[in-house]
Amino acid sequence: MADPAVSRAKFAREIADFRTVESEYRRRGILLLGAEFPTVSLAFAAAQIAPSPMVFGADLDFTNYDLLPPAVTLVNPFTREPYRARELPTDLPRLARVNGKPVRREEVDKLLAKHRGNIPKHLGMLRQRLLVWHDPDQVPFLCLPGVRAYHEHPEHSGDSWLLHRTSGAGRLATIIEHLYRFGVLTVRGYAFDVNIQIGPGPTKQPQAQAQVHLRGLQIVPGGE
Repeated sequence: MADPAVSRAKFAREIADFRTVESEYRRRGILLLGAEFPTVSLAFAAAQIAPSPMVFGADLDFTNYDLLPPAVTLVNPFTREPYRARELPTDLPRLARVNGKPVRREEVDKLLAKHRGNIPKHLGMLRQRLLVWHDPDQVPFLCLPGVRAYHEHPEHSGDSWLLHRTSGAGRLATIIEHLYRFGVLTVRGYAFDVNIQIGPGPTKQPQAQAQVHLRGLQIVPGGE
């Protein structure tokens, strides 16, 4: 177990660093809702579209930091209840090549512009999700180095937290950037369902009627 005084001091440093650029975070839609050791509560809004939706919240637990990395849980931003997999507003999608190499964000933007918002399958890119679960009723975990659940997972036994501890991977700012890049910048707008019915109008001439329903957020996988 880490010395609680050391963990508290490092927690305070993370919050102080956040405060120095808090206005910039707020402009991007990243809101600090609470910071009382060992928990940081954040909310993420998609400020790049209008009206700007609140996409999700995140709680970071810095218990035993930094002997252990923070635990990260996506939560409902209003109730603070952890999302189960079937409730997620986003699974934090990203694009990767078939060989596993990441795709740069600038390249993703160019492809989306060229192909009108879609990435053709023949380009050989895969959709990956950073949130992992095995059952829709499970609370997903963030599969990233620098996050506690990643290093505690049996499949990552060869990738110890101690290999990343001094790299910045478990810092608050680093985790925020991952959540923002794949949870917020991947929101491109709103998705609608349009149902068009053609029937007789008041003059008995064919008339089209359209019904439009909001389905949710339009989310497109992002790049590194």
